[in-house]
Amino acid sequence: QVQLVESGGGLVQPGGSLRLSCAASGFPFDYSAIAWFRQAPGKEREGVSCISRSDGSTYYRDSVKGRFTISRDSAKNLVYLQMNSLKPEDTAVYYCAADEMYYCSDDGPRMPDFGYWGQGTQVTVSS
Repeated sequence: QVQLVESGGGLVQPGGSLRLSCAASGFPFDYSAIAWFRQAPGKEREGVSCISRSDGSTYYRDSVKGRFTISRDSAKNLVYLQMNSLKPEDTAVYYCAADEMYYCSDDGPRMPDFGYWGQGTQVTVSS
């Protein structure tokens, strides 16, 4: 049974930091690309970051470059999203997604490319 469980969300002031975690099970983690998406109220879900299965290549959308860092721990089947210098516009529900066939590219992750999804964790950036 495939499971992706996000944690680490919460309320943080602008300029603050959060680290999201995604715990994966039930599929070949080491052979899967993992991505983070987010969806703000009234907006479409968008790809934020991605890390490939093989060479660990990464992708970041322009608005988070230099502030967010994605990483994976194969020993623990965990993927992290370290988010620094958070802005109010980062407020959204953040979702973890995985797929065995996808390879992260400069085009960025798209929802149809991913077969496995978590339930999401809320991130609110507000003073």
